[in-house]
Amino acid sequence: MYADERKRPLASIFPPLRWLRGYQSSWLKPDIIGGISLAAYALPVSMAYASLAGLPPQSGIYCYLIGGLCYALFGSSRQLAVGPTSAISLLIGFSAAQLVGGDPSRLMAIAALTALMVAAMSAIAWLFRLSTLVNFISDTVLLGFKAGAGITIAMTQIPKLLGVPGGGKFVFQTAWAVITQLPQTNLITLACGLVALGLLIAGSRLLPGRPVVLFVVILAIAVASTTPLGHALKTIGDVPRGLPAFGLPAFNFSDVNADLPIALACFLLAYIEGVSTARTLARKNDYDIDARQELLGLSAANLGVAFAQGYPVAGGLSQSAVNDKAGAKTPLALVFASIAIAICLLFLTPLLRDLPVVVLAAIVLFAVGGLLNLTELRRLRSISPVEFWLAMVSLAGVLLLGILEGVLIAAALSLLVVIASAARPHVAFLGRIPETRRYSDQERHPDNQSIPGVLLFRPEGSIVYFNADHVLANVFERARSVPGLRLVIADLSAVPAIDIAGATMLGTLASEIETLGARLRVAEPRARVRDLLRRAGLEEKLGGFSRRASLDDAVAEFEAG
Repeated sequence: MYADERKRPLASIFPPLRWLRGYQSSWLKPDIIGGISLAAYALPVSMAYASLAGLPPQSGIYCYLIGGLCYALFGSSRQLAVGPTSAISLLIGFSAAQLVGGDPSRLMAIAALTALMVAAMSAIAWLFRLSTLVNFISDTVLLGFKAGAGITIAMTQIPKLLGVPGGGKFVFQTAWAVITQLPQTNLITLACGLVALGLLIAGSRLLPGRPVVLFVVILAIAVASTTPLGHALKTIGDVPRGLPAFGLPAFNFSDVNADLPIALACFLLAYIEGVSTARTLARKNDYDIDARQELLGLSAANLGVAFAQGYPVAGGLSQSAVNDKAGAKTPLALVFASIAIAICLLFLTPLLRDLPVVVLAAIVLFAVGGLLNLTELRRLRSISPVEFWLAMVSLAGVLLLGILEGVLIAAALSLLVVIASAARPHVAFLGRIPETRRYSDQERHPDNQSIPGVLLFRPEGSIVYFNADHVLANVFERARSVPGLRLVIADLSAVPAIDIAGATMLGTLASEIETLGARLRVAEPRARVRDLLRRAGLEEKLGGFSRRASLDDAVAEFEAG
């Protein structure tokens, strides 16, 4: 973000007006290298992800060609690389495929329609400044979802690795189908896949930052096209030469209604993964991103791929890491990547026809390894068992119900966690810290001193319509147990907001406290809380309040008699 952004509204919408103004000639070489490295990674990975989505290989390539180019015009991240991701590809492959009854051309149209709807959702979210609402999906729940997605994706590729038909809609059905088909394993296919997977793993460790995936693809094509092994392996076949034909996806309006849940799930996945990756790269490279602007970048990228026969795209961690490690300084690297991919589409696609399908399966298995983060899950379990089990529920939802339902469960679960936490805010009952004039939670610090005849409490959270009764019940129950009660003081310093129901609750509490022969006062309310309580006509009933008066002032006034 720039300090004078408000003075240049066009630059805030169209970021190249900012970063091109300060572009340095020394950045050109790193951007070119970054773009070529990204293209080398993107070509094989995009074909692998397209197969995961049930689409022809060129659909994945078109996503990188157009998606990155459009994002470069509107995104705020300098290193984020936009293209197909494993989770979105699986979502299209499972959920969108059910809408078309096995018709490949219809699947391409529905996939492009989904990208168009994601573009529309992103634009609406940008227009109405809804970027913060999407962040309600917690990292904890998302961790479980990614693990479940990783297991599901891996299971879809095992049949290809073994050279068997596979089958089943859900993970356990697929696992059972694979077990029953083990005697049919094609040993040549299995050997080729295991060698490719081993080379990918070894290359990532021994040659970090190098286009290992491309090397493996070239080697596989060479082996399949020059040795007898090629006749025993299923290959991807012809990839159309040339750039995509642009046009509006063919669809019926009834398709929009049926595709809406899928598009919503893709939008949530795309934005959350993209912003998370963009923030990680921004921290590493010492700059800021604009989370709202990322919605516009996501909209532009998906609008572009929708017209180019693609499917929903997002900023993914693996491809962005390739771009960043290669030294990319600005989004211009995405432009160079698109140029390199366009050259390959125009001149090199005949070389891809002998690429074995099992190698694409090995690439997918290698790429999704990072989704199952066992180290982070173990860490989560040691820090917060409750959040660990929330992650496990999210994981189980994906495995038992599917990717689409898993996304929606993750979103719903995150919101429920937020609501449950807000519905029962902690109410701390305070005591004086020995030899001080300060106060803290007496339950946590039993040595704190109680003040005879006085009950001090501090709600730790907003007081609103769905939690006001919880606060009232807690305080009144405690007040009834205090001998000789004469004064109750509500420390509102930790209450950022209050609504009419919260104000009414304080008025009711004051009346209930009077039945016990005591009175209620409030201390240290924030400005907005003070304003609402005054408008509700409660200032006199609550003993008055001032921004200058502290909790200790109220206690001292009582002790002075």
